[in-house]
Formats: sequence, C-alpha cells, structure tokens
Amino acid sequence: MSFKRIDGREATEVRPIRVTLDAYGYAQASVLYEQGNTKVLCGVTLQPGVPPFLKGQRVGWLTAEYAMLPAATHQRTQRDGTQPQRNPRSVEISRLIGRCLRPSIDLSVIGERTIIIDCDVLQADGSTRVACITAASIALQLAAKRWLQRKIFNKNIVTMQVAAVSVGVVNGVVCADLSYEEDVRGDADFNIVLTEHDDILEIQGTAENAPLSWNQFDEVKTIAQSAVKTILSAVVLQIPQDIAFTNPNLKPVHYHADKEEKQQIFSLANRIIK
Repeated sequence: MSFKRIDGREATEVRPIRVTLDAYGYAQASVLYEQGNTKVLCGVTLQPGVPPFLKGQRVGWLTAEYAMLPAATHQRTQRDGTQPQRNPRSVEISRLIGRCLRPSIDLSVIGERTIIIDCDVLQADGSTRVACITAASIALQLAAKRWLQRKIFNKNIVTMQVAAVSVGVVNGVVCADLSYEEDVRGDADFNIVLTEHDDILEIQGTAENAPLSWNQFDEVKTIAQSAVKTILSAVVLQIPQDIAFTNPNLKPVHYHADKEEKQQIFSLANRIIK
C-alpha cells in the first residue's frame, strides 16, 4: 500500500529530536525536549517528606505533575490553576508519568524524601505524554548523577533508562510517533513505555475508528520497540558524564539526534539551590 505521511516521514520514522539540558531555573535538573513540533519542559526537584502512607517506612516516593500551557495548542486553553478542579486529563497523565518513572528509581536509597517531576507542555503537536516520560527520564538521570557527586546519596538511584513512543494506525498503516493531525484522524492510537532492556512499563491504547487486528497489534509492538531503541540511542545514551553541580563551568548543551551537535547556551554556575 502506498502511503505518505503529512511531514514526509516513513511509517516507522520518529520525528527529529532535540534535547537541551539545564534549560531553566533552580531545579536540580531540567530538560527541554523537542520531538518534531512537540515541545515539553521537565524539571526534577528533591524535597523532604513522603505521603502519609509511607511515613515511618524509610523509603522515598516519586510523583509527577503534568500541565499544558494555555497557548500550547492552536486554541488557547484555561490554565489549570484558574479552574475549580484540575483538568482530568492532566491528572491522568500526571499519574501515568509517575507510574512509569517510579520503577526506574531505587526508592529505598533516598530515605523519606520525595522526587517531584514537573512537566509542562510548551507546544503540543501530538504525543505529549510520551515526550514528557522520555524527557523526565533524562532529567532524572542528570539529577541522580549530581546527587551522587554531592554525596546526597551513596549510589546512583537510577536503575534503568525509560523512553516512550506513540504508535497508531493511520489509513490502515501502522505509524510511529504520531503528530496531532495523524492522531485525530487515526483508526487506533497507542502509547507504549519501555525500558532500555525492552521490557514493558505501560501500554495504553484504543481502536478509535475501526477495530484493530492481532496482526496489526503485532506490528504496533514491533514498530514501538524499534522506535524506542532509536530514541534511547539518539538521546538518552548521549547524556554527558561530566555535567554535575560541582562543575564551575556548568552549561546546558543541545543534543541533535541527527547531527550530534553541541551548542552552549548560558551559564548556570552558582544558580543551583544547594
């Protein structure tokens, strides 16, 4: 079957990826993650205390908050903080991010502390939740290296790398990394979260306009595995080994999956909360 995607990609091709480390402010680590026209900003902070159900157990917790900025979509949305109740979609995605990242952390090492991951969608063009999961995993790895160097913990608390991808069926063809236009007219849509070892952390999916055959589902699996490997090899595995709190010349670095290009942005020396 002849099939051409809106942006000219092959069915199995992931959109161009760009990562900026230490993109902003006073978080222990932050990542600006761009996948095509989808742009998300994730920050990691460590705070004392745990939820009531964990008090006294000497283990930590990880939680996440997801929000979409008002102008992230073509039509402005209301900011969550101005509404009587949080957007149910934001709550659901926040829980998803937390569920997928908790298994990647050794929570027994951090004591009664909570790791908070803040994910904000700056621009939405499909696949925002999976972009946030990948970005959050990168930020966690960076933060963990800094905590280890500063001897906040006696070991690297990150036990695995995590990445996620959307896979859908568009015009009968299984496609990786859906853009918004493909998502809204697709026959099925899946969000698949895998570890670096190709193990499953979560699969969300539905046949929206037409039933999905088992053969198509097998193809979804195969394409998702390949796409996650592409993301991990292009981005996650390229995290520098020498970026840490104690580096006086700490600067964020851009990583381009296609060019392996590095570009310094601005110094964050002495701006990190100790």
